[in-house]
Amino acid sequence: MNQFINAKETLVTDAIDGLLETCGGALTRLDGYPHIKVVCRTDWDKSKVALISGGGSGHEPAHAGFVGAGMLTAAVCGEIFASPSVDAVLAGILAVTGPSGCLLIVKNYTGDRLNFGLAAERARAFGLKVAMVVVDDDIALPDLPQPRGVAGTLFVHKIAGALAEADADLATITEAAQSAISNMASIGKSLDTCTVPGSAKEDRIAPGMAELGLGIHGEAGVQQVAFKDAQNAMDLVLEKLAPRIGTGPYVAIINNLGSTTTLEMSVLAHELATSERAGNITHIIGPAPLMTSLDMHGFSVSVLPVDAVIMSHLHAPVDLPTWPGVKDIGPVLVSPLPDGLSPIQPIPSSNTKTRNVLEQCCDLLMAAEADLNELDAKSGDGDTGNTLATAARALKGALDRLPLADPTQLFRAVGNELSQTMGGSSGVILAIFFGATGDACASGKPIHKALLAGLERISQVGGAQIGDRTMIDALGPALSALPQGLDAAASAARDGAQKTAAMGRANAGRASYVPEENLIGHVDPGAEAVARLFEGLAKAL
Repeated sequence: MNQFINAKETLVTDAIDGLLETCGGALTRLDGYPHIKVVCRTDWDKSKVALISGGGSGHEPAHAGFVGAGMLTAAVCGEIFASPSVDAVLAGILAVTGPSGCLLIVKNYTGDRLNFGLAAERARAFGLKVAMVVVDDDIALPDLPQPRGVAGTLFVHKIAGALAEADADLATITEAAQSAISNMASIGKSLDTCTVPGSAKEDRIAPGMAELGLGIHGEAGVQQVAFKDAQNAMDLVLEKLAPRIGTGPYVAIINNLGSTTTLEMSVLAHELATSERAGNITHIIGPAPLMTSLDMHGFSVSVLPVDAVIMSHLHAPVDLPTWPGVKDIGPVLVSPLPDGLSPIQPIPSSNTKTRNVLEQCCDLLMAAEADLNELDAKSGDGDTGNTLATAARALKGALDRLPLADPTQLFRAVGNELSQTMGGSSGVILAIFFGATGDACASGKPIHKALLAGLERISQVGGAQIGDRTMIDALGPALSALPQGLDAAASAARDGAQKTAAMGRANAGRASYVPEENLIGHVDPGAEAVARLFEGLAKAL
């Protein structure tokens, strides 16, 4: 798998230098490359308790991305998923620890515990005050003697950071950190493992499955389950967390494990916010990539009970772009459409024949969804089937409120419905088509001529003509042949659609950006949809 790296041997140092070069001078590193990789605050004067965390790299922005006022003083970075050396940790301690001492925040992995622990012992031999807490928030494997430390570590960073910034002493900060560790819980879920640079990817999770409770280094989780959707995924995670969620208010971190898209994370946040299992979760941090696992396609949720004191620590200011802050979970706020945009609601009416025709059209488009997506993937972005099927489902659901007995108003109503539900250029084009068709009906034109008037209007507005490799290549011939009957229209539509396969250039739509070799031999998906509509109607009616 290709990755935007130079070499696995320099990956971590290159990444750290990239962070330093773009931080505006807020961070520095110790001069110990490549074995000592320690990132520190440039404004640090050793007057307060220092906070040091770290571990293996590959979890970015953790840990170096959280070095700054209000959070960490320094981060000690190891290689990918590997603990930093004792010397590296000791270098970090010696570099930032003053008379107030320092707190080491360590995740519960053997290498981290040993290396940070030995470094702490050596630092104490220098006369420094050093305390250490071990984060073990992962509840995925309840029988594990030493639970793993995962994204809940960020709670500790933030609470300890707020206290240190407020001049609290080492004992107070350590106690607060330990209290948070004792009360928080985390678990993750992923659709795939991560890709470690220089290593073959482990294909442990089969397509259609998801793994619950896997570790942030790609370790196997507690179980694999069939993947259904975002709602089910979040529900399973919250089910595992439920025994750890009491009656009081809680804050949740919703963490992107690496490659989950922003769109997906927002859907997952919605599912958390609306889940009955999350009724006592009143605040949220994220969704955001906070403690990732390289490119893992997954998420994790961490929960912590809060009171006014803890909330004040979580709300304390942090000048770091990586920290999303804590926010209330609230209802979706909806504002009315401005005047002029609210659609005029037609008066519903019944017509059995018209309803049957519309239902047939909707069913045909829904049945063709996968085929049209596959066809569009060869010359576009692979969503034609989705777009048309979504509109078809919405239109079918709206039949009871449409003026089925009034062709003029029906065409206009269909146009309005498609403009709201279809989206993209296709929705606009078809809204114009049906609107213009309705206007033509209102002027007294018969339906087949009104449809041709609608076609003329979209050609004027969109610029596409027959021969430009669009749906018009099938729709134009079909409407021209419609007076001879549906069979003739279907035959003309199919002939027009097939001709698009020989067109090496598209003059409209996304296909206009596609090279000739990707177009030749493939029917335009919009034209194919039109052909299937007329063929289906001819067969059914």
